[in-house]
Amino acid sequence: MGAEPPREAVVPKGVCRPVPTGGGPASFVAVQDSPSPRRRAAQRVDTTGKLDSSFVTITVRSIPAAQHLEFVQAQPSVSFLQTPAWARVKAEWDSESIGWFDGSELVGAALVLYRQVPKVKRFLAYIPEGPVLPWQQVVANPQAYFSPLLEHAKGKGAFAFKMGPAVATRRWQAETVKKAIADDSVTRLGDVPADEEIATGLSLQKALPGAGWLQEQGGGAGFGDVQPRYVYQLDLAGRSKDDVFAGFNQLWRRNIRKAEKLGVEVDLGSREDLALFHPVYVETAERDGFTPRGLSYFQRMWDAMNAEDPNRLRLYLARHEGEVVAATTMVTVGEHAWYSYGASTTASRNVRPSNAVQWRMITDSIDSGCTVYDLRGISDNLTAGDHLLGLVQFKVGTGGYAQEYVGEWDQVLRALWNKAYEVYRKRG
Repeated sequence: MGAEPPREAVVPKGVCRPVPTGGGPASFVAVQDSPSPRRRAAQRVDTTGKLDSSFVTITVRSIPAAQHLEFVQAQPSVSFLQTPAWARVKAEWDSESIGWFDGSELVGAALVLYRQVPKVKRFLAYIPEGPVLPWQQVVANPQAYFSPLLEHAKGKGAFAFKMGPAVATRRWQAETVKKAIADDSVTRLGDVPADEEIATGLSLQKALPGAGWLQEQGGGAGFGDVQPRYVYQLDLAGRSKDDVFAGFNQLWRRNIRKAEKLGVEVDLGSREDLALFHPVYVETAERDGFTPRGLSYFQRMWDAMNAEDPNRLRLYLARHEGEVVAATTMVTVGEHAWYSYGASTTASRNVRPSNAVQWRMITDSIDSGCTVYDLRGISDNLTAGDHLLGLVQFKVGTGGYAQEYVGEWDQVLRALWNKAYEVYRKRG
């Protein structure tokens, strides 16, 4: 993500494997070269601004799921929401895999979801945590990549487009976040000077409005987007289990040891064990005030994702005295592992199963050669008493870092249809 240097590691095939992405920055000037509305040509320019003699054509078209998967597998990190399998998980949406082509070379890909307006063939198009593109090149001229995307979507009947590029802009180390939480004058993480700024992400953030993309303001809490803008991650690259454990705060280390001493055992579960996970998950939903998904959703996720890669989705069960007291799911794509869904019983909190199951997922990620363990979304609201602050503090205990992405952006393709959809949505 962003301007991160490539990481090198030797890992098992099909689990977490780094692959060089290649490609450097380039500047493009978009021009029309074909009567087809789905094609754009681009001429490469040199540093003097003079046109190069060679032509580059950026086009967007549908691609087979197999070709999309092959592209994903060649990347060090791609969101699991951008795998072909996710289309089968989101069965209530129409979907397609698309590719960006520089001439005949596939240089980018995305899973596009289409939400249909009732009774008519008009759609809201959405790319969650994507697309996967050579972002340094995109920043040089967004229109060269986005114009063919939007025209392709219009040809599919889309009236509006939403995307959330998984491109990082800023990072805050754990100590910085802790100090911000302790400072009563700080209310938002975004207002705290970052420990690291990622040039590509910041440049993309500045370039998108000029390409016609708009971002909703407000919403707050870092959850105004469909997917979280702020996440918490743990760097595993080149670190041993002892190194990672030593990086936890005192409470995390004590809770892991306590769980082990009290006999909490964490094991991998099977598809059939989702039936053990789900009641604990429903209890968690009732306690924390969110609407739970049905068991069939998790069964569909298991079938779709593990058909694509048998190591894609894993289920972890923490037992105490024979009872399941906590359970989680973890997703792995490339070098990246995500804590996906978590659940725990209220009665078991004193034996600390949540810490125990997280530690098992982290150690398994290290064993698989992963370089990032992702605890997913956090709120950027650091106000004392906020109901989501406890989740931030729990994740900060791993020692890791908070990371901001460019967020989700929208572009209206057909104004009248978009207005009608907004009216319909508000009535619903």
